[in-house]
Amino acid sequence: MQWTLRKKILIGYGIALLLMVVIVAWSLVNLLRLGRASDAILTENYKSILAADNMIGAIERQDGAALLLILGYSDEGLTQFEENETQFLLWLGRAQDNVTIPGEGQIVKAIQYGYSQYLAHFSDLRPLVSARSEKTAAFYHETMLPTFKLIHNECIRLRELNQNTMFLVSNRATQIAHRAVVSVLLIGVGAVGLGLTFSLLLSHLLVQPLRQFTAATQELAAGDYNAHVSAHSSDELGRLASDFNAMAEKLRVYKELDVHQILAEKHKSEAIIWSIDDGIVVIDGDLRITEINPMAATAFSTSAAGAKGRHVLEVVKNEQMFEFIRRSIESGELVLPSDADQRIVALRRDEAQRYYEFSITVVKSPGQSVASVVLLLRDVTRLKELDRLKSEFVMTASHELRTPLTSMEMSIELLTESSAPRLDATERQLLDAAREGVLRLKALVSDLLDISKIEAGRMEMDFERCDVATLFDRAMAALRSQAEEKAIELVGVAGPNLPQIRADVNKITWVLTNLVSNAIRYTEAGGWIHVRAERAGPQVHISVADNGEGIPYEYQSRIFGKFVQVKGQKSPGGSGLGLTICKEIVRAHGGTIWLDSIPGKGTTFTFTVPVVE
Repeated sequence: MQWTLRKKILIGYGIALLLMVVIVAWSLVNLLRLGRASDAILTENYKSILAADNMIGAIERQDGAALLLILGYSDEGLTQFEENETQFLLWLGRAQDNVTIPGEGQIVKAIQYGYSQYLAHFSDLRPLVSARSEKTAAFYHETMLPTFKLIHNECIRLRELNQNTMFLVSNRATQIAHRAVVSVLLIGVGAVGLGLTFSLLLSHLLVQPLRQFTAATQELAAGDYNAHVSAHSSDELGRLASDFNAMAEKLRVYKELDVHQILAEKHKSEAIIWSIDDGIVVIDGDLRITEINPMAATAFSTSAAGAKGRHVLEVVKNEQMFEFIRRSIESGELVLPSDADQRIVALRRDEAQRYYEFSITVVKSPGQSVASVVLLLRDVTRLKELDRLKSEFVMTASHELRTPLTSMEMSIELLTESSAPRLDATERQLLDAAREGVLRLKALVSDLLDISKIEAGRMEMDFERCDVATLFDRAMAALRSQAEEKAIELVGVAGPNLPQIRADVNKITWVLTNLVSNAIRYTEAGGWIHVRAERAGPQVHISVADNGEGIPYEYQSRIFGKFVQVKGQKSPGGSGLGLTICKEIVRAHGGTIWLDSIPGKGTTFTFTVPVVE
């Protein structure tokens, strides 16, 4: 039979467990014996003592009732006698049901017989009292009183008999408890001795090979790869010794290999990192910087040597970027903001502010655990400057175009009103087309100005407390007639107990109006549009859902971009800036906007607005 380490441990602990079972079983036996003795005290004697005490009290009160009757208090005496008669008979019945001691039955019978005599005497006393006979007192003293004393004494005898029996049973329970303590103590001491003996034996069998492993490991750590552990058994420790010896041999072989190639590869990787124009920071699982190239060090106003080994937050002093790095390491997956603009951070460099777009790459070990993350910084300052110049140009050009467009609109209106009778149908159509073109140009210029103001941070926000239901009423009132023309069901539902929000009422109403107007445009006649609001933590989610034609998947990722219009959808009619303005307004409120759409089944736009604190 092969004695494995598992069997040895199970046998050792099995013997200790068996001893514990013996101790517990013997303790339970003694506890049951002690419990039976205690039950005997309570069930066999205490009930009889309680019955005797209550019968004594009842017969004494009945005797007092007889005296009240003799003294002329007939009603009070009769009431007291009858009430206590019921109590006496009740406790007498309980005493009869609990006859468990030799001699207790004769006493109970004597009490029963005496009490029946006492009741008969009381019945004889009542006519004498009613007749006011002179024999009343003599009858009570010579007949009723001796019977009362007899019953009273017998009840006392019943109580004393059960009390004496309780003392005897209590002494017997005490003796059982003493014997139980002594026996359990002796068995426990014996079990502890046996368990200690087996534990020492088992620990010797286990510790001796482990000491050999410890000594061999220390030799291996000191660089002696010729360390060897003797395998004296065929159990798990013996197999572990064989595996340890094989590992030591492989380490010895590995040590003899030429490690110059490994070092060369390491230097090559470092040279590549240092030669890249973009900033690169390598961060380990403990959020400490292991590598950083000069470009990244310059961006964070530090040196490569001074940044290595430091916590990333000490160098990358940007909470937003640090949060994405930390979440990527903890989750083991890439975590980046969905909005590209949120991936751009501003850093001070050489007394000037520069902009960097960051990205994160998660590097996993062969065991799929996170080994490190690589932070890449791309300098986009020039692109941001070009974007700023473009926005300023668009703002300036749009502003300059508003005046001539207004003049053209007024001129066309005056020409239409003054020359309408002299114009033929073709000329009127040309004027109408010109007026429509001017109106579209004015709308486009207005949208461009709004976008430019928002991007430049120049659009003023008039934040105030407001109710969501009020926003719904204002937005839907302006578009309800359009929905009714197409027989579209337009419904607004605000959740129960919805708190007030902090928003610019006019601009959020514009966002709602734009979303509902788009839904009406792309929903067939007979469809529905539902506007809903519900609370989600510190924000209110407002959504506009329809069952229209939906948005193709290829457009959903860029639907909020500038001048994006879905091809193939009928009569878009806008400038392609409406959703962009919606996005910028919602972002200015500290919220986000997104869509859920299945082509052919409808679209849901949802945006968030903060709750009033």
